[in-house]
Amino acid sequence: MVMNFRRSRTDHAAPWIPPSETEQLLHEAVLSGDLRAQLRALAGAELFIGAPKAEVDADPDSIWWRSRPAPKGLRVRPVLTRGMLPPWHPDWVFHQVNLRRIAEFEWRDPRVLLAVNGGTPGELLLSATPDRRAWWLRAYAEEERSTKGRLVALRNGPLHGPLAFGLACGTHLAFGNGVPWNDVGTAYMGYTIILDTLREGWGVTEREGWRRQLDALLDGRNSPPEPDFVLRVREELRVARGAVPSPDEWRETAAGHAQDLGASPATVRAIEELVRRVLRYEARFRADGLLPPDGRVRRTVAYDYGRAVNVARWGLTARFCAPPEAEQAIVHAGALARSAYGSWEEYSAGYALGRVLRFDGEEYGPYHEDNVAAHRALTEHEGSPWRNIPWR
Repeated sequence: MVMNFRRSRTDHAAPWIPPSETEQLLHEAVLSGDLRAQLRALAGAELFIGAPKAEVDADPDSIWWRSRPAPKGLRVRPVLTRGMLPPWHPDWVFHQVNLRRIAEFEWRDPRVLLAVNGGTPGELLLSATPDRRAWWLRAYAEEERSTKGRLVALRNGPLHGPLAFGLACGTHLAFGNGVPWNDVGTAYMGYTIILDTLREGWGVTEREGWRRQLDALLDGRNSPPEPDFVLRVREELRVARGAVPSPDEWRETAAGHAQDLGASPATVRAIEELVRRVLRYEARFRADGLLPPDGRVRRTVAYDYGRAVNVARWGLTARFCAPPEAEQAIVHAGALARSAYGSWEEYSAGYALGRVLRFDGEEYGPYHEDNVAAHRALTEHEGSPWRNIPWR
């Protein structure tokens, strides 16, 4: 199968708008003829090599990167930046690479060029001779910058409406992974990367397993029920008494409810300790700005809803579903989040508590630090969807 990456243009077409900062930097460097600027832009870019899905499935550890004919009798090896990926197709997938990996490929024919975003207004052709590839490696060593922990968006992706709202509910993970928060299409990351993520982290190797995990997240069944149980007890006490209960009253009431429900003595003790853990985390959240001075978390189901958005996007990359199914799940996750929380800040605190209770073990390590970094970026950055998409 051959995919045509060429974007049609006419003499009366509107001016080309680069879909992201990467394409803008490349386009400006191409117009100026500044090779160093071109390599700097490429060194920090996610790059993708297309391949037939059947071929990759048969040999996932190899990248068969063939050259193809180009105008003026040239031959090129095509690579795309994220913003120039073609529309999703069930039979065509993408390897994710970087400039160093490209430089290390075997280039047997010195006449074959590297074509970045070939056939588009942002096209860049580079000679791939040994000395030029040495430049690529130097540029990568000097300019490499990971997108992880950065707020990234596509200018031509959803920015308003139910789909954008749902995608914004998945921004914690998108921010941490350095992928655009509003991209729901061809690739979240490289095809084989996502297959590995689903297999190793979720036990998913096919569509049915992916759908089961997605449904469990949308139903709030992936995370353990105990955190929301104790939080619900506190909220019921607050409503009944007109004030937030004391820690002792909350702990004793939660333990008593668990005992009434037939919990074992060990489970009752675990519930008491969970209340103490929540109180300690909330105190830390207030100190780090995840909660206001008198704030508290009411539910942790945000952690399931936020992951549901990303699992839907991963299913799309893995070709376990088509775009309409993924988009429907994302919109549904957003609607569930909106019904459970009252603001982006409240949603973020619920997500953060669900995550650290599951994985952090009160170390206040990377899981907590990532939550804080994402929360600050998403609540403070002018380009954040949380600053531009109203909760209500």
